[in-house]
Amino acid sequence: MNNQKLKQWIQVGISLGIAVWIFWFLYKDIALDSLIEQIKSSNWFWIGASILISFVGYAMRGWRWTLLIHSDEGRKVSPILGYHATMVGYLVNLMIPRAGEVAKCGVLTRTNGISMGHLLGTVILERSVDLLCLIGTILLAFLVQNELFLELAGQLVNVESLISSIQSNLPIAIGGLVVLVLIIRFIFKRFSDHGLINKIQHFFREIGGGLKRIGKMDNPIGFWTSSILLWIIYFLTMYTVSLGIESTANLSSGEVLLVMVMGSIGMVAPVQGGIGTFHALVAFILIQFGISEVDGKIFAAIIHGTQLILVLVLGIISWLVMMKIPTWKQPEEV
Repeated sequence: MNNQKLKQWIQVGISLGIAVWIFWFLYKDIALDSLIEQIKSSNWFWIGASILISFVGYAMRGWRWTLLIHSDEGRKVSPILGYHATMVGYLVNLMIPRAGEVAKCGVLTRTNGISMGHLLGTVILERSVDLLCLIGTILLAFLVQNELFLELAGQLVNVESLISSIQSNLPIAIGGLVVLVLIIRFIFKRFSDHGLINKIQHFFREIGGGLKRIGKMDNPIGFWTSSILLWIIYFLTMYTVSLGIESTANLSSGEVLLVMVMGSIGMVAPVQGGIGTFHALVAFILIQFGISEVDGKIFAAIIHGTQLILVLVLGIISWLVMMKIPTWKQPEEV
């Protein structure tokens, strides 16, 4: 095993260790009987509905991705292949945080012959739009539950201290960034003929070209509509689960929206599948709504657990499907 692979495995191990520790710390005082009893008493019609809604969301995410992919090279990506590649990405993310984006591009490069650079360019845009939607959702939560939102923000972050820290360190950060850019520019100019530098430049040109072609997509309305609908689906997934659990059945839609926001922030953390961070933030917000700590943690465990099982099942099926598709080969010119 070379040093690079060893470093990657160490990073994965550290990330998994942090996730397991957070999860253990949260649930070490909760009896297994309590969790089993809550699962038995839950209304599984609503929880089943949340699973079905999630599946629709995964299919829509796969379709949205295909809208960004141009088939100037290789073979056109069908919505079903886009869905399977997306699920492979989610599956890989459970093992190695953030590696799923590369994995889902890799399987389409193999099956459809589309360049990795172009596909990664589409993923970058996807993530940028998702971030924009997350910010919009946070603003919506602020409008709906502004007093509680400010109270929670104050508990999580010392706003005055944060502003002071940014102001005091801003000149250093900007100066360091400028120096870094100048060093990188010097290296690329000085060693422009080096093979590795050429490969890096080509790779970024591929990504840049992919991003430029994105502006010429055939169905921009479909892309933006599906981007908004995805976040409505995330909300409905959380809301239906809340209806299925007695302790959260009386939450208002605004309160569920705040729970979704906190859960989304927890999923952004660089740990496998948001394990631990998702549970901590969801339980935290539910406690603020007067729900007991035990019930809040059990709610988080149920919604995260059902989604985790769904991703495992669908991801393995999609991986098997993609592995059966032969490697794409460039047609021979006549």
